[in-house]
Amino acid sequence: MAVSQSSYRGCLLGLAVGDAMGYTVDNRSWQEIQEDYGPNGLLGYDLVNGYADVTSYTQLAAFTCNGLLFGLTRGQMLGKMAPFIKYVGMSSREWAASQRPWGRPTRNYCWLLRKAELCRRHCMDTRMLDTLSRPTLGTPETPANNYDGPGGITTAIGVGLFFHEDRTDQHEIDLLGAETVALTQGSPSAFLSGAVLAHIMSRLIRQPHLPLKRLAMKEQFGHQYSQAFEVATLVRHAIAYSESPNLSPVDVMERLGCDSAAQVLAGAVYTCLTNSADFDSAMIAAVNHSGRSAAVGAVTGAILGARLGEEALPDFYIECLEPAEVLRELADDLYTGCPMERGNKLFDLDWDYKYLHGGQ
Repeated sequence: MAVSQSSYRGCLLGLAVGDAMGYTVDNRSWQEIQEDYGPNGLLGYDLVNGYADVTSYTQLAAFTCNGLLFGLTRGQMLGKMAPFIKYVGMSSREWAASQRPWGRPTRNYCWLLRKAELCRRHCMDTRMLDTLSRPTLGTPETPANNYDGPGGITTAIGVGLFFHEDRTDQHEIDLLGAETVALTQGSPSAFLSGAVLAHIMSRLIRQPHLPLKRLAMKEQFGHQYSQAFEVATLVRHAIAYSESPNLSPVDVMERLGCDSAAQVLAGAVYTCLTNSADFDSAMIAAVNHSGRSAAVGAVTGAILGARLGEEALPDFYIECLEPAEVLRELADDLYTGCPMERGNKLFDLDWDYKYLHGGQ
């Protein structure tokens, strides 16, 4: 099945929509949300100066895509490159620099560092900044910490968008999804959730109509980590809840917790299964609970955006989304890939500017 440009755009834009909508109520209790927004909770953006702000969930996913494209371009144009995880680490460090009022690098490799709308200081897990400032980042084998939060989970979305099973072994995609999350989140349940999410995204971007239930049930690296069963159990609970029409979405999300990375993944799977054709309803369900609303919204938006395509995202979500045009541009770059090769006479000045010279 042909890869759809609309799915790439829908994924990144959907991620940003869910992130921006959930940011307003992130980590607030359901009772507090009802007090501020009424008995049905938040039903749309709570705008600031007419714009919907995105947080580190969107920013990290975008910088991951930037880093992967930078590595790909070096490989094709210069004939040499490091393992892809090195480029994700580099781009994550540059994102971290954007969150500090000091220490901006004089030379950068990510053109997104020059896009203010993707560098606002909205880090949803400030512990990541400490981790990214260390000389050595985490790996699944040598974790940097024991964090199980969802702070780095959206990096796996970038991996799933960049790679697909037609050009890369699926096991390698899943492993890189785990490795990107492990850079900042050392708990196995967190980086194994990244593996599952990268698996889902890489399959959906190629075949949007594949049953999400089957993709989410993939148990990753169970022979190496006992926590794989914890992640799988949470996802199975989410699937079982989606088949129970008598349960309200808020009750289910409260049961799932939606606080750790694995719980956020489970919450997103539930909202996608119960609102598979209605992006607006999915967003409302994804953010109205006492957990990490921005994280669940971001993962839900990415999955449904990839499945339904850009045209399924209501205009009222996109019109006031500040980084929409930059995300479209990045999605189109992921879709086309590097148009140049070493020794080829074809030269793309814009691509060279962005992915060889870091927008400088």
